[in-house]
Amino acid sequence: MKYLHLIWAALFRRKTRTLLTLVSIITAFLLFGMLDAVRTAFDSGSKSVVGVDRLITASRYSIIQSLPQALQSRIAGVPGVRDVAYANWFGGIYQDPKNFVFSYAVSPNYLDVYPEIQLTPEQRKAFDNTRTGVVIGPVLAKKYGWKVGDKIPLQSTIFPQKNGDKTWQFDIVGIYSVGKGAANGVDQLFLLHWKYFDEANLYARHEMGWYIDQLADPNAADSVAKAIDTISANSDHETKTQTEQAFSASFAKQLGDIGLIVTAIMGAVFFTLILLTGNTMAQAVRERTSELAVLKTIGFSSHGVLGMVLAESVLLLALGGAIGLGIASVLAPAVSKGSGGMVNLPPVGAASWAIGVGLMVLIGLVVGALPAMRAMRLNIVDALAGR
Repeated sequence: MKYLHLIWAALFRRKTRTLLTLVSIITAFLLFGMLDAVRTAFDSGSKSVVGVDRLITASRYSIIQSLPQALQSRIAGVPGVRDVAYANWFGGIYQDPKNFVFSYAVSPNYLDVYPEIQLTPEQRKAFDNTRTGVVIGPVLAKKYGWKVGDKIPLQSTIFPQKNGDKTWQFDIVGIYSVGKGAANGVDQLFLLHWKYFDEANLYARHEMGWYIDQLADPNAADSVAKAIDTISANSDHETKTQTEQAFSASFAKQLGDIGLIVTAIMGAVFFTLILLTGNTMAQAVRERTSELAVLKTIGFSSHGVLGMVLAESVLLLALGGAIGLGIASVLAPAVSKGSGGMVNLPPVGAASWAIGVGLMVLIGLVVGALPAMRAMRLNIVDALAGR
């Protein structure tokens, strides 16, 4: 630390070049922080501790292929299954195509197998007794200013009614709260009655999108899943039953392997950053050849000069990286808030900071290694002679 003033002075010897390099480093680590928040958001459903007693049974071939209603009673008869609910994707738009609503048509017992979705007894009774009734998450209520008693027109992106009209009318009868540990996105759902949807829609009569199987013993998940899939083996509606966490992960991967995408983008960004900062450090050391020779002349060892150049490189990365991750820490919650909750980016956590700091040190050492070795091997006479 006693040579920090020398390292700092050397770092800002060419202020314009250093500041431009810092902007590049800040941008790279800002991207890292935001993309890592996206990856964490997609992974949250697969890591939720809630729902360990639930299996999801869907088509073996595609989530968009529906299953027959008759499967419910047969799944319910499998030993180890305590209850069976079902749901169907509805998909809806409110007033403007930009206002996409995550909406599902659900069975009467759907809320029983999802205790993290919490309604007051009065609202639950109203939902059970209102054919066109819906319950919504707090994020939707806040985003659109909806309240209990409102009539909401929602345009389905897939399912028209029997008269050909794609606009469905719903009555908000409840705004649920979300229990601790629920997966990301549970607070912004729009839940309607499957029976109303089934009777009024033009297509997909008496068919389900997927079944939710509540287990009596979560430890028996594998054996129960195999027994459920055996029911439809070799039929035209073969099923794939898996834990809710695995289902959420596979559903997210239909958009792409987020982890792989993030890794590929950041690999390209950091590779470019290494080239840029490596060139900056090489120029900085080359310009200070005579100064480094003077340091050796007055008593600095070769390894001391090596350490100072490496420290300069790491300090450059640490400054830019810390600022970039700091901006990402502020920006991620701001993006979530500005989207009304439709984009739920978690804050940049300790794990992301730890990885970021590791990258700062690693990249700093990599880009500083060659210039530092050159400085260490510097011959005093040749350097002062300008050779």
